[in-house]
Amino acid sequence: MLNFFNGSATAMITPFTKEGKINFEAFGRMIDFQIENGTDMLVILGTTGEPATMTEQEKISLMEYSVQKIAGRAKIVFGTGSNCTAHAVEASKLAQKMGADGLLAVTPYYNKCTQNGLYEYYKAIASAVDLPIICYNVPPRTGVNILPATMKKIAEIENIAGIKEACGNMEQIVTTARMIRGKCDLYSGDDHLNLPILAIGGAGLISVSSNILPKETKQLYNFVKAGDLAAANAIQDKMLPVIDNLFTEVNPIPAKAAADMIGLEGGAPRAPLTEMEPAHREALRKALLEFGLKVTA
Repeated sequence: MLNFFNGSATAMITPFTKEGKINFEAFGRMIDFQIENGTDMLVILGTTGEPATMTEQEKISLMEYSVQKIAGRAKIVFGTGSNCTAHAVEASKLAQKMGADGLLAVTPYYNKCTQNGLYEYYKAIASAVDLPIICYNVPPRTGVNILPATMKKIAEIENIAGIKEACGNMEQIVTTARMIRGKCDLYSGDDHLNLPILAIGGAGLISVSSNILPKETKQLYNFVKAGDLAAANAIQDKMLPVIDNLFTEVNPIPAKAAADMIGLEGGAPRAPLTEMEPAHREALRKALLEFGLKVTA
């Protein structure tokens, strides 16, 4: 399946209050901030959104709110991946019922299934829903790697829309791109590799840093697609110090801290994640200021 999504997407953080509840007011402002700055698609309840520490009712409430707030202004993708195939299937059915435009399904984590297990996992999800499905490959977080030959096979499934690649291995990504070309799309899931992934034919970006830099992330996409690699390199070079500091600790700790700093109320991460360490926080603050952002906290 081709062309489900082209452009820039944000892997949205979920803001929590000091009491640990979802801060819907802050989340609504984040949604408006994204859409006003050109973001084409919002990924909600992806791993950046901390769904592993949310109750099922919290997820339902966030999906309901998102659909109502976005109101057709951007595409909505809900994260439904799990280390249990049956749970991923049920979550995907629910997301479809709630009004998602598509799904993001991270590979099963911890279980460390085989490559055949990965194929069967995505086949089961795809068979249960009618929505476009983006596979999410992030082996540093899951311990499982979708190899190019496996993704070639998965791409044959009718409603597989693409793969969000965050394996960190550009050689592997190039091979995957070659094997799925014409079958489904390739998306960057690694902000450090946004430019090269677009340059080899990536259809879009699913970004963490666009929580903070949505306008510039969309500009990067536009420059590459217009063939202006000089401008694309210039904006990527400018963004990289911020991107570097958004990953000094495990995601989404720095992204939430940065959101706080620019007035978006990212809130604290949920345990076992902790607040950003002071030295890292100060380096992040400095990078935001040097980029030219107004830091208010």
